[in-house]
Amino acid sequence: MSQFTRRGALAAGALAGIAPLARPALGQGNYPSRPVQVIVPWGAGGGTDATARIVASLLEKEMGQPFNVVNRTGGSGVVGHSAIAQAAPDGYTIGMITVEICMMHWQGLTELKPTSYTPLALMNEDPPGVQVNASSPYRDIKALADAIKASRPGQMKASGTGQGGIWHLALAGWLGAMGLRADHVRWVPSNGAAPAMQDLAAGGVDIVTCSVPEARAIIEAGRARSLAIMAPQRNPQFPNVPTLNETLNINYSVGAWRGIAAPLNLPTPIAQKLTASLQKVWNSQEFKDFMNARGFGMVWGDADGFATHMQRADQTLGDAMKAAGLVRS
Repeated sequence: MSQFTRRGALAAGALAGIAPLARPALGQGNYPSRPVQVIVPWGAGGGTDATARIVASLLEKEMGQPFNVVNRTGGSGVVGHSAIAQAAPDGYTIGMITVEICMMHWQGLTELKPTSYTPLALMNEDPPGVQVNASSPYRDIKALADAIKASRPGQMKASGTGQGGIWHLALAGWLGAMGLRADHVRWVPSNGAAPAMQDLAAGGVDIVTCSVPEARAIIEAGRARSLAIMAPQRNPQFPNVPTLNETLNINYSVGAWRGIAAPLNLPTPIAQKLTASLQKVWNSQEFKDFMNARGFGMVWGDADGFATHMQRADQTLGDAMKAAGLVRS
C-alpha cells in the first residue's frame, strides 16, 4: 500500500470514528427541523391554554417550525405534567408546567417534582388578590385582617378554588403569617375562581382569594372589590390594589405561575436555543399586548431563574400545605 493510500485509509478511519459524534451536534444545530409538540396539562379555553397558544404561535414565527399545542388533561394536572416529563428529551416535546407541580407531590398524587424537568423559562405569574363583596363593611385589608383575628374559628368563610388548590394555600399562608391557624377561616371549595366570585357577589362567602384578573369581571361590574394582593409589588394593570407588605407589613407572597419546560436531559444546545427564543417571545410587543389585555402578570426567568423560582415555591407551598393538614406521606 502506498504512503498516500495509507494516509487516506487513516483519514477515512478517523472520520468514521468521529462521525457518530458529529451527527447529533449537526441535528442540534438544525433544531427544530420538524414540528414541536407543546403539552398543556389543563383544558382548552383557560388561562394556561391561552398563554401556551400565544407562546406557541410566536415560537413558530421565531423558530420556523409549527409548535402544536396539545391539551392533556386529567388527574388534577398529573396526566399532562407526566406526559411532558416522560417524553423523549430531544426538543420535540416541551410543555407548559404550572404551579401545581409544586403541590401535587405533597398531596401524594405523583412523584413528579420541579426537579423532574429541564426548566427553560418562566413566562408569567399571577398573585392572589383578597376580594370582598362590594357591600362588605371592610373597606381596606387592615379592617378585614382585624375582623378575621377577632372572629371565632370557622366563623368567616372563603373560597376561590378546590380544597388544597393554589388559592386555598394562599389563604392558609396568609393566615399563618398573621399568627392564625390555617383553618381559622373556613374554606368553601369551588370549581374555580369564577363560581367563587359569583358566590361572593351573592353573599355566600366573605372572602375570595384568587388572582385579580380572574376577579376582574365581577369587580368591574361593581359587585366586589379587591383589598390587597399577595405579591412583592403592585400589579401595573391594577395599580390601586396595594400589597400585603404595604398595608399589613406582612412580607408574604405566592402566585399561580406558568413556565415552559422539557424532559430531563435535554441537550444543552437545544435548551439554550429554546430559552433564547422564549426570551424573544416574552419581550415581543405581541406577547405584551396579549398578556396586558387579560391582566396576566408578566414575569421572566431564564432556565436558572425558573429553577430557583420553582424551588422556592415548592418550599413555600409545602409549608402551607403542612399547616393546612393537606400533606399526604
